[in-house]
Amino acid sequence: MDNKNKIALVTGGSRGLGKDMALRLAEKGLDVVLTYHSKAEEAQNVVAQIEAIGSKAAALQLNVGDIKSFGAFADQLKATLTSKFDTEHIDFLINNAGTGLYTAIADMTEELFDEVLNVHYKGVYFLTQKCIPLMSDGGGIVNISSGLTRVSVPGSSAYASMKGAIETFTKYLAKELGERKIRANVVAPGAIMTDFGGGHLREDEQLQKFISSITALGRPGVAEDIGGVVAFLCTEDARWVNAQRIEASGGMAI
Repeated sequence: MDNKNKIALVTGGSRGLGKDMALRLAEKGLDVVLTYHSKAEEAQNVVAQIEAIGSKAAALQLNVGDIKSFGAFADQLKATLTSKFDTEHIDFLINNAGTGLYTAIADMTEELFDEVLNVHYKGVYFLTQKCIPLMSDGGGIVNISSGLTRVSVPGSSAYASMKGAIETFTKYLAKELGERKIRANVVAPGAIMTDFGGGHLREDEQLQKFISSITALGRPGVAEDIGGVVAFLCTEDARWVNAQRIEASGGMAI
């Protein structure tokens, strides 16, 4: 089955992992709608790169932690799909947008906890709910989790707990959307050097050495290690992969 004219919505697609996902999807022939929180210029640069590959693209502003804004976003998405892509549906939803948080349990505040909850769990849950009616039968959902649901690193309790919830949510999506032949899977990146969490890993040489020492392939990940895995799940090659958690970590803490 051809990917031409299939459309993927990638949240947080202006940089880092989301940018690489968007570009890898375009290389496989999909059109892409990406969202950005505040970096409009970066988002437009990604749109230009996708168009240079030969696919259609659009960028829409979205704060995934602002659940009340999702109705208006869905309306904007519909209008964009009609005007730019001549359709009313998307085929794939990639819930990637997020923020980092490194706080010990003893230091966690309710405000910080709620912020992470809204971005990483409630936001994903209700944005997905809003997008399901816009999805074509036979499409797919890819939720981005983390290696931290399997390997416990102090300071990531809230973030990892929300990602654990996403992994369970994904199984329920696969079950409830099975009648429509919509698949739902999780990609769980290991430690990746991007500007995520303020460049937490990228700026810390000692942490990089530690990650390298516990990773079978001997290095931290980079954004380009992840996008292709997500793109694969949005192709016919992955048609029988459903309700799975695929960790892309180079063999971290095996």
